[in-house]
Amino acid sequence: MIKGSYKVLICLFVFITSCFGATSSNDIWNKGYTFLQFLESYGIPSSVYWNLYPEDKELTAEIYAGVRYYTLVDDNNTLLQALIPINDETQIHIVKDGEDYKVDFIPVKYFSSTNSIALSIQKSPYQDIVELIGDANLANEFINTYKNTINFSKNVAKNDKLAIIYSSKYRLGRSFGTPEIKASLVETNGKPNFLFAYSDGKHYDQNGNEITGLLLHTPVSNSRISSRFSLNRMHPILKVKRPHYGVDYAAPYGTNVKVAADGKVVFAGVKTGYGKVVEVIHENGLKTLYAHLSKINAKKGQRVKTGQIIGKVGNSGLSTGPHLHFGLYKNNKPINPLSNIRTQKSVLAKEQKEEFLKIAKTYEKQLKIAIIDNLNSQAPSYFASN
Repeated sequence: MIKGSYKVLICLFVFITSCFGATSSNDIWNKGYTFLQFLESYGIPSSVYWNLYPEDKELTAEIYAGVRYYTLVDDNNTLLQALIPINDETQIHIVKDGEDYKVDFIPVKYFSSTNSIALSIQKSPYQDIVELIGDANLANEFINTYKNTINFSKNVAKNDKLAIIYSSKYRLGRSFGTPEIKASLVETNGKPNFLFAYSDGKHYDQNGNEITGLLLHTPVSNSRISSRFSLNRMHPILKVKRPHYGVDYAAPYGTNVKVAADGKVVFAGVKTGYGKVVEVIHENGLKTLYAHLSKINAKKGQRVKTGQIIGKVGNSGLSTGPHLHFGLYKNNKPINPLSNIRTQKSVLAKEQKEEFLKIAKTYEKQLKIAIIDNLNSQAPSYFASN
């Protein structure tokens, strides 16, 4: 059962067809590779990078390892155009203009579709999902979403049912980013466990209780917010929209920076634009980033606890004054940290809960249909009759 919602790939069409005789290709961005190194690999002057506004230099530091990027070169291997995603929504566009190069940040164009699957568990939810549709990203997202509520190794029995409604993105014929689970069901010893997404980006059970939230704490005490998270912040100089993938906390130089939640340090070092940086991976595919530090008090691979000091506020990288740039990512997609900094799980207000329950009811019907269509059987008795 598939419903498509498509965006026209005008930019990508121009990218591939605008230069007759040129060769287009794609590759995977390697770990540790920088935007500056990319330019140098094609003999492009480093001034193209250094002449960018500071905010744009920061954005180039957002390119993550494993992302697929696209290039167009002529017979002399001169770069004509390049598209390098920095997340699911925004990409760097490089184009040769005469003897010069222009760098801009434009939306990622992709196809979007909503899909559903259902299966009878035989080995494990993860293995069965991968074997059915070959999507390890969806399998991981499913396991992570239920991570805090279900022990799959102990509580799931053979022939229990599983159903998922999810949204996927496709770019140039390939899956792009991580699928977003809209609704799902998994049985544990024959009992249903529903999960429904809401407009706040969190998941709730059928009664409106949050089940997947990570509880974050403010990383810097006695500070003020000097710049908020925004996907479309108007650049004060360029007068164009530029995203700001984090929250900036202005604080005195040397102020302690504390990790916002339990996790594991996956990066501790220098990133062009962000200066001294610490990145910590958490549960459910979440990652936090702490940038512009003056000192790093953590090592890669180290396990850290909520509130543990991992660095000091500084002015390293491209920064106009001492502050902490704090970023939060879900499967490498930036999300607003301020919507997730809390010490207890979210509780829906009365009107929100009424709206949520209507959405959940609709998704429940779709899960029921998915089971009937895909398993060629009647829906289980726990589905409301309608």
